[in-house]
Amino acid sequence: MTMLVWNLVLAGTWMAMTELSGTNLLIGFVVGYFVLWISPGAAHRTRYFHRVGQGFRFAGFFLKELAVATARITYDVLTPTPYMKPAVIGIPLDVETDAEIAMLAIVVTLTPGSLALDVSSDRKTLYVHTMYVSDPETVRRDIKRGFERRILELLR
Repeated sequence: MTMLVWNLVLAGTWMAMTELSGTNLLIGFVVGYFVLWISPGAAHRTRYFHRVGQGFRFAGFFLKELAVATARITYDVLTPTPYMKPAVIGIPLDVETDAEIAMLAIVVTLTPGSLALDVSSDRKTLYVHTMYVSDPETVRRDIKRGFERRILELLR
């Protein structure tokens, strides 16, 4: 059985012993992950543990970006002077597969103040509308070094 299946079995067992809820499934998944990690053998050397760790780091990075963007928009709404400088920017893509492009577009769109509009027909450019653009190159660099790099690490 693969490590993912074992982890899901442990998470399901945890949820069945406590209460049927999504929160308990998530807690069971985390507990199961650490149980498998400390179990004897070479299990912790499998690629699964590396991927799950990357997934947690990506989720943490996304939550941080979400909080920063929300705070920025909240500040702009609550102050009398608007600081918005909206623009549509083309982001050259290093992601190639449909899943990678879709995930990048989704996380950009889920971040307040930005919206993925379109992908060029050659799939080399993602067009993004952002509310705060003082320098387009800074926005490109932030998306490429932030979301795109982490998506490539997670999915490749």
